Amino acid sequence: MSKTYILWFKEIDKNDIATVGGKGANLGEMVKAGFPVPDGFCVTANAYFDFLEKGKILATIKKILSELDIHDSSSLQKKAKEIQEQILKTSTPEIVEKEIISAYQKLSGKKDKFVAIRSSATAEDLPEASFAGQQESFMNMRGQREVLMATKRCWASLFTSRAIFYREQKGFDHLQVGLAVPIQEMIQSEVSGVMFTLDPITNDLRKIAIEAAFGLGDAVVSGSITPDQYLVDKESLAILDKKIISQKKMLASTGKTGFDAKGQVLPEQERFQFVPVSKAYQNKQKLVDKNISQLAALGKKIEQHYNFPQDIEWAYKGGRLCIVQTRPVTTIDLANRESRIANRISRTSDTSWAISDMPLLEGIPASPGIACGPVRVIKSVKEIGKVKKGEVLVTEMTNPDFVPAMKRAVAIVTDRGGRTSHAAIVSRELGIPCVVGAQQATKMLKTGEVITVDGGEGKVYEGEVRLDSVTVRHFDSQNRQIKTVQPSKTATKLFVNLGEPELAEEVAQKNVDGVGLLRAEFIISQINKHPRYMLEQKKRDEFIDKLDDGILQVARAFNPRPVIYRSTDFKTNEYKNLKGGEKYEEEETNPMLGFRGALRYLADSEVFRMELAAIKHVRRYHKNLWLMLPFLRTVKELKECKKILAEEGLSRGGSFKLFIMVEVPSTVILLDKFIGVGIDGVSIGSNDLTQLILGLDRDNAKVANLFDERDEAVMWAIKHVISTCRKHGISSSICGQAPSIYEEFVQELVEWGITSISVSPDAITQTRDIIAKAEYDKIVRRM
Repeated sequence: MSKTYILWFKEIDKNDIATVGGKGANLGEMVKAGFPVPDGFCVTANAYFDFLEKGKILATIKKILSELDIHDSSSLQKKAKEIQEQILKTSTPEIVEKEIISAYQKLSGKKDKFVAIRSSATAEDLPEASFAGQQESFMNMRGQREVLMATKRCWASLFTSRAIFYREQKGFDHLQVGLAVPIQEMIQSEVSGVMFTLDPITNDLRKIAIEAAFGLGDAVVSGSITPDQYLVDKESLAILDKKIISQKKMLASTGKTGFDAKGQVLPEQERFQFVPVSKAYQNKQKLVDKNISQLAALGKKIEQHYNFPQDIEWAYKGGRLCIVQTRPVTTIDLANRESRIANRISRTSDTSWAISDMPLLEGIPASPGIACGPVRVIKSVKEIGKVKKGEVLVTEMTNPDFVPAMKRAVAIVTDRGGRTSHAAIVSRELGIPCVVGAQQATKMLKTGEVITVDGGEGKVYEGEVRLDSVTVRHFDSQNRQIKTVQPSKTATKLFVNLGEPELAEEVAQKNVDGVGLLRAEFIISQINKHPRYMLEQKKRDEFIDKLDDGILQVARAFNPRPVIYRSTDFKTNEYKNLKGGEKYEEEETNPMLGFRGALRYLADSEVFRMELAAIKHVRRYHKNLWLMLPFLRTVKELKECKKILAEEGLSRGGSFKLFIMVEVPSTVILLDKFIGVGIDGVSIGSNDLTQLILGLDRDNAKVANLFDERDEAVMWAIKHVISTCRKHGISSSICGQAPSIYEEFVQELVEWGITSISVSPDAITQTRDIIAKAEYDKIVRRM
């Protein structure tokens, strides 16, 4: 049976990712749904795989990849270049070339059209696989020769150093990921930009954020210019805020196309150029209000169609708005509102105490949080190897090649760009503070000087913020103390939620009483192999050792303070993403309410026993490690789990304590009976509990705005749990996101007599202060 090498957008939908990749599937889906998308077609992944097979270069690529060290930047770039050269010198099968030429002729008609040629990997633009833009795109291509050459260069770009690094980090098999090539009519836009169907800084689902600039959109996406910013109310489509940026130049086509006579890609500066914006328009609003509302309405409809917030590129020409591409927003996690940012930022986000002196620089807030460190000014991607862990990366603007350095940086500051530029998006994904559009950052800041970056406010300060377990101080560059705040000690314990063991040493220095929630999932994700698969491979001990290492890192850092380890609560779709997971995990229509939590331990106790073996080993050295069981539905489940614990030599008593999560309504209702089985305490998982009480699927963006832990029914349940625990003399805690964001929520918890509150690292200081105030108010009322 012949393979399909060409599919038109109108023949594609969102179910075709395996054939046309994320970008191609989204373009087809939008065309079928009636959205205004420029016409085009996809060269499918079948063409790419046949090219590799018939060109007989698979073995060569495998050999080069087998010698790979992604942490050696120089070696990585060398290996990447070798693979790309192999691809570029290999002939494309004749049948593939003929079909591409035929489709291009059909798209162009009598006169060759300018087209945009993009890469669309079969593992990109998915909510679980972000960092889109790892492969190359070629704008303003024209003619059969250029279309064929650009297609092959897209294939080769699947093996750029940044793409290889990304796949290694995500655990994708390099040779299983295919690459399709969408070829689309090029829009020579008058105005263009990016739209997020939420506020990308605050993740506020009630707003739409739009960035706009004169000229071609690549200037906005790359961060080459700083665009206008408009904020729109999603419900009424009223414009809430506008920030008009003076634009003196815009990106335009030179009329030259992509390749010279020797087949070399013409430098971008020969194909595109920045031309002056006339003085009459430099300070003008790029989109008039009517078009802003029209574009926002279009974005709202696209989000409703996909049922998830979208990151949309758009263009405007001749009175017509076009959607160039869309993808899910990768910096929001509706399934777990405990943001990764909370776990990654290195300083408190409580700016009330913060720097009272004038900032050195101001720019656009791009990724929230506060971080301090020495500056590293980078002039080009060739210098990224100079960036050391803990430094503040300062550059004109980042691109995908900067990602390895961005992962080492503690914060990022750029001269150019907006909230939807590469630096902004990747910083939010990494959870590190970022300020973009600071204009003079690379000129004013010098390598080695220490600065404080406030990504939430868009400000950069001179000096350093130092933290220890008792005091927060601010110092200027001459080490002169400016301000000191002494956080309170409180009767209500303050614990921290932690997911990444490498942060343990740093977080342990904060004023916190222990770890109220140590998540197993991140450690196992790093192992990246399904536990059943490791058992089958006779690697049980290896799995236990790696899990042991991660837990030990945290227990050691916090000793003697307690560390409460929550055993695995992977859902089927999450387990399936681990290597070997496809074999052991069935498809579930609603994994959130499916085969998860304690139910798994009873169905497959051998895997649970591996976790317990790791816990036992760590407890030989650190008795501060305790256990918490998640997502219990019935009293019987708890009894059966305790039997397994006893068989593995982990019985309550002495220094070992057992907790359960209260996140299912049945646990709230029958809490007396759960306590009667024998536990030392509970931790309220307010995220899941809210979802299940209110009947809201928090994966569903249409109802996510109704998710509120302060709902009367949820608050009643939480109060009931706390009072029941007090009656039985056991501890009660809460580890959901609500205490980190709602001051009044913390006050109620203290009033009801909760034993401890566990929050994300960035909320420690402010929550300690709120607890202290609530306890003081409680005492005063009783006097």
